Amino acid sequence: MSVAPDVDSPWRHWLDQQALNRREQGLWRQRRVMGKGYLDFAGNDYLGLALDSRVIATQAEGARRWGAGAGASHLVSGHLAVHEELEQRLAALVGRPRALLFSTGYMANLGVLQALCDSHTAVFQDRLNHASLLDGARLAGARSRRFHHRDLDDLHLLLARSREERKLVVSDGVFSMDGDSADIAGLAATAASHQAWLMIDDAHGLGVLGSDGDGCVGRAYDCDQVPILVGTLGKALGTAGAFVAGSQALIEHLIQYARGYVYTTAQPPAIAAATLEALTILEQEPERRTRLHANIAYFRQAAAQADLPLAASSTPIQPLMLHDTERAMRWAEQLNSHHIAVGAIREPTVPKGQARLRITLKATHQRHEIDRLVSALIECQARESGS
Repeated sequence: MSVAPDVDSPWRHWLDQQALNRREQGLWRQRRVMGKGYLDFAGNDYLGLALDSRVIATQAEGARRWGAGAGASHLVSGHLAVHEELEQRLAALVGRPRALLFSTGYMANLGVLQALCDSHTAVFQDRLNHASLLDGARLAGARSRRFHHRDLDDLHLLLARSREERKLVVSDGVFSMDGDSADIAGLAATAASHQAWLMIDDAHGLGVLGSDGDGCVGRAYDCDQVPILVGTLGKALGTAGAFVAGSQALIEHLIQYARGYVYTTAQPPAIAAATLEALTILEQEPERRTRLHANIAYFRQAAAQADLPLAASSTPIQPLMLHDTERAMRWAEQLNSHHIAVGAIREPTVPKGQARLRITLKATHQRHEIDRLVSALIECQARESGS
């Protein structure tokens, strides 16, 4: 016997009210299906590897060889030779003894913090850290003390006041909405002076920064300086998933205690195979990083000449600061009418009053495509000024 749902139930009323609140605040989010002919200045495929024919062919061959999925968790029967090889290659890339694969970057951050922290752990986070880092500490029952963005003096004061025995400093490597980089040397020295561990989420630096694409930490800092290093595979490497790199003891601890690793199906083996191919291209084609950084410089120069309000950033993430939420949405829609995709970012992703367009550059962008973007931005600016 079927029962008609009660449209006036408390749950239905609550859902409707939450939706109304977000719409009234101008914060309603919608997914957009990217069509052919769009210029993508919104995604994180910084080296253009997601559409590289070699990576695609390797993924297809991996699926034929190992199947569409791993079929089980790593600790049951889902850990295959291709996963083992990928972990070894990733560890070598960033100069660490071991690496451990996770399904997503979000899951990696949650897994590390849940496995290492509890209510007796003091966690110190940069105010602009990614949501997964904040959520991970919260789920672990640890209190996050948030220091001012890139402010080592503020971090030092917070650490000095802490009485907890175990202290963990956590920061993005490259900040995902601002595009600026953490002071790794300063963070490492400050953490060490207070006998704290340091965790860096280098999601947006891996493959882009470092002399070999090893990121803003990589081989430049050892396990004593940066004991916990997180990287993602779905950005510059163009595939999907994430990893944690560190000492033998750290990785074995995560295998035992990280719930996001223990209780989830392993990464599809074809994705692991594709990532191995992406790592080979990263190693053999440093010119991709050279082109990427040339494109960043070209865009910034053109934007400066047009007096566009770019924030300071030398990474592929180029924030155009518009401050007002409605203004950011209006500019994004106008760019969309030109078949140009950019990210319109507003609260709660960024603080109130700091709405922006998040523009991202790729190694595969052509100069005429960047010119097209700048021309469209100039048009947005001219419309607002009435000229």
